[in-house]
Order: sequence, then structure tokens, then C-alpha cells
Amino acid sequence: MDAAPREGTRRGRWTTTACWLAVVPVAAWAVLRLAGLERGPLVLTAAFTPYVAAVAPAVAVLALAVRRRAPAVVATLAALALVGVVAPRAVADDQPAADGPALRLLTANLRLGSADPARLVALVRAQRVDVLTVQELTPRLAADLDRLGLATLLPHRSLSPEVGSTGSGLYSRHPLRDPGHRRNQGFFFTQAYGTVTVPGAPLLRVESAHPAAPHHPDVVPDWWTDQRAQPPATPTGSLSVLAGDFNATLDHAALRELVATGYTDAADAAGAGLAGTWGPYDGDPIPPVTIDHVLVDRRIAVRAVDTWPVPGSDHRAVLAELRLPAA
Repeated sequence: MDAAPREGTRRGRWTTTACWLAVVPVAAWAVLRLAGLERGPLVLTAAFTPYVAAVAPAVAVLALAVRRRAPAVVATLAALALVGVVAPRAVADDQPAADGPALRLLTANLRLGSADPARLVALVRAQRVDVLTVQELTPRLAADLDRLGLATLLPHRSLSPEVGSTGSGLYSRHPLRDPGHRRNQGFFFTQAYGTVTVPGAPLLRVESAHPAAPHHPDVVPDWWTDQRAQPPATPTGSLSVLAGDFNATLDHAALRELVATGYTDAADAAGAGLAGTWGPYDGDPIPPVTIDHVLVDRRIAVRAVDTWPVPGSDHRAVLAELRLPAA
């Protein structure tokens, strides 16, 4: 006569164990994200935090459905934390009262120079782009872009084309001052920069960002080095913009620390911060993540942000429509 109660007790223990097995990873992810503890391989996995945030409420509901109070409380707190840091990216923020000229800025990773130059030039022309930053620019692609009309559309430039993935470029409709480039220590990616002189606006320093990619634990130290070497904002000085492939999302503490120096992530500010910009890579089943960004000085208003496919590249280009302060 004791068999049924014993069976019920055993089944209850299995249910509790299974419940905790579902809850603990979500809770651990929330702690890591809130505390910025990503290290080693966790740097790579942190990019997928929005997907965990989408699943977390279902885990909390499951724990509630099976009436396991402690797991339900932990899962609910974890879900609230993850949704709380991710969901605001889909909501537009209030903008500063910038009353200067408009500026349309496009950034694109050209994937070892394999991006379709005709489509990129067509995108620049159709979207009336004023400033273009590119990563992985090769000499051959740079020549093709100019041959197809980029030299006419954006005649002012600061270029560092190189064979492979290390090249970089900055193109502008407006004149540039102090053009140049610097080389990161990680994968030796270059970052072209220059000061854009937009009529009616203060001088605007723009840099094509491209820190190392944390694709393997062995290169994570290089990733940290490059992230920390990115130029901070100068909120009491000149205006600055960093635009490019950061190989980081807003769920990486390193990028959040950079933003906190005085930048605004344009996509986040426009309510488009959950749009994936990279993936899948070489056909691997990797869900898209948001690693391409336009970081703007907080005195610059963000009017809209959109992403565009670039055939031949595994990244989507990011287009930001900005309003600069008046000079």
C-alpha cells in the first residue's frame, strides 16, 4: 500500500531536479550578464544573451506550472533581469535637441574584400550616404569601388587597404582633416580615421572600428586589449563617432564601458538595437547577433537606424541617420 506514495515522491523529486536543471543555467546567465563577468569562452556566448532573455520567461512559467516555488522565484528574478537589460533596445530613446545639419552614416564589414562593390556603391547612392566606414577593405575592392562611382559620391577619404582582413577605410562627401589610421594589437586590424568638416556643424572625428574577434579562448586577451584601446568619447570636447564591426554586443561589459564614456549606441537609441548584423557565418547555424555598431557622441541626435544586406559579406551594413549640433 506504500508503493503509490513512494512512486509519487520519486516522481516529485525528478520533477524538482528537472526544474532546477532548466532554471540554474538561466539564473547563472543573468548573474554573469549583470555583473559583467564574461571571461574566456563566455565572451563569445555573451553575444547570445537576447536569445536567453527570450527563453527565460518560459522557464519561469514552467516552474510555476509544476508548482516548484523556489525554482519559480529564481527563474522569475532571472527573467526579469535579462528582459530588463535587453528589451529597452527595442524602444526608442529621447534625443538631444540637436539643431544642426543631418548626416547619413553607413558602416559595412566587407569580408576579406569579397563584398559586391556594385551593390555597395548602389546602396551609398540610393541612401544618400554622407560618410562611409568600411572594414576588411582590400586594394582590389577599393579600386573597384572607385571605378563604379564611389570616388564621385564620396571623394574625400582616409584609406588603409590591405590584402586579407586587416584593411580599413573612411569615405566622406565632406572634406576631411587629419586623415590617418592606427593598427590594433589583436588581429592587427587597422582603423582608418579622419575629421569630417560638415558645413554648419562642429568638427566631427570619425573612426572605422574593428577590434579583434573572440572566436577562440586563446584570442580573448587580444579582444580585451583592442576593446580597451578604442578611443573614448570626449563629452566636453570635440564630437566623435566610432562606427564599424566591434565584434561585441551591448551584452559585453567592454562595449558598455566604452559607451559609458559619453557615446550613444545609435541602434539602441533608435529602438533598433535587436537587429542582428552578423551570422550565419559560412552556413553554420549561428543565430544573428548585433556586433556592428554606430557609436555617436551623446550630443548627436539619432533619427533612424536600419540594416542592409551586402552580397558577398556575412555582415549587414548599418545605416544611421543623425542630426548634428549646430556650430
